[in-house]
Amino acid sequence: MGHVPQSPTAGLELELFAPALGAALCPSEEYDVSRWLYVPNHYGEYRYILGTRGKNPLICIGINPSTAAPDHLDNTLKSVERIALANGFDSFIMFNVYPQRATRPQDMERECNAALHAQNMEAFDYICGLSDHPTVWAAWGAIIEQRSYLKDCLREMIAIGQTHGATWVKAGAVSKKGHPHHPLYLKKDTPVEPFDVSGYLDTLE
Repeated sequence: MGHVPQSPTAGLELELFAPALGAALCPSEEYDVSRWLYVPNHYGEYRYILGTRGKNPLICIGINPSTAAPDHLDNTLKSVERIALANGFDSFIMFNVYPQRATRPQDMERECNAALHAQNMEAFDYICGLSDHPTVWAAWGAIIEQRSYLKDCLREMIAIGQTHGATWVKAGAVSKKGHPHHPLYLKKDTPVEPFDVSGYLDTLE
């Protein structure tokens, strides 16, 4: 089953990133916390982080989360994990430009929830700090065209990445409009290659 948002996120009691991270580091009956990083550590209307633990993660950036959870990866995240391991990374982290769960991106809310976005940026700053030289994989496809606020969210992410010396990469060919390839349907040994994310941002309308 897919995920359809039940209400605008502004109407929800927001779970702040820092305490949610603290909870995610505690033992869980639902999954192995020594293997998984899952914030918040329960299924809900938004997700900041889902990934495996390691010293050299590949940080994959999509647009927004769907239904995946620890030990229940969807096909997209299975592909992300395979490509991360094939490229020499010991783990992967799935992150998103906007954290609202929606299996169909067209179901995302029309207006950006600034408070939720701010917590998502705290999460991005955290995962960029997990390694000395973070590698960030642009992997959102044309879905970034779904909402006008996504460009501004991405711009802030790029700035945060710069403070950590992040290297941006892509996998597979870009589209005619320059969008980086979505992970689904990529071969499991597809190499990651440098991606000029700042130059790409300038081409977005």
